[in-house]
Amino acid sequence: MILRKLIERAARSYVAGTDVSEALACVGRIERDGMSSTIAYWNARGEDPARVHAACQATIEGIAAAGTHTYLSIKAPALALSPALVDALAQRCREHGIGLHFDSLDAAHQTAIFALIERVVPTGVAVGCTLPGRFARSLDDARSAIEHRLRVRVVKGQWADPQHTIEPRRGFLAVIDRLAGRAAHVAVATHEAALAEEALTTLAARGTPAELELLFGLPMRQATAVARRLNVPVRVYVPYGHAWLPYALSSALESPRVLAWLLADAVRGMRIRAGERS
Repeated sequence: MILRKLIERAARSYVAGTDVSEALACVGRIERDGMSSTIAYWNARGEDPARVHAACQATIEGIAAAGTHTYLSIKAPALALSPALVDALAQRCREHGIGLHFDSLDAAHQTAIFALIERVVPTGVAVGCTLPGRFARSLDDARSAIEHRLRVRVVKGQWADPQHTIEPRRGFLAVIDRLAGRAAHVAVATHEAALAEEALTTLAARGTPAELELLFGLPMRQATAVARRLNVPVRVYVPYGHAWLPYALSSALESPRVLAWLLADAVRGMRIRAGERS
């Protein structure tokens, strides 16, 4: 399918590479630029959870060997939401002093993800969670995050809540308001400069430690300018593995805006490569 191939080509711009060594090299460059990072392995469609687990283990060992100031982000559904697999990752993270962050996917997975979070918190590993503004339950999940002193990443959310229609920006700010003055640490994950400024200002006004978190491959200049002006640190989410698949492909096919964005990136990438050959 030509459309699928074009989307896959565009998606490669948003990962550091296919191997953890490429992600670590990217992290090194990010740190030299004065920012911090988190590394995530993005699995292929239908990939065996044991292989995903092995990639996450390799990431932990790579982070430890490099001595870099980063942590691991995982997609627990790619690990089949397996307590045994997550426990093993949490143990290695704790042994190396590396944080373990749980990404969010669709709303149906959040209950199981938070059960895993509550399972590993007592082990002493530094744990983080992601709260999408589009999920109605995120306000309740914020209370759990506050109670367990989790590092929280707030995102608008790629997937809609099937039972509630929440405008992403409004939901994002509602979660920020719930966390402000109460959470141990909040990562404001948005490339929208005005939204980042409003969220970071709210958190600062209530004395909540915060940072701006940006996705590797997306434009950063306007958002990082806000962070510098507010004297807020910046972290970059660095994925490696299988680009945005299976996540971006399904969204692109359903959303004309996302599809146009990805196809424009594919065309731009081909023009750049053509220029490099000329």
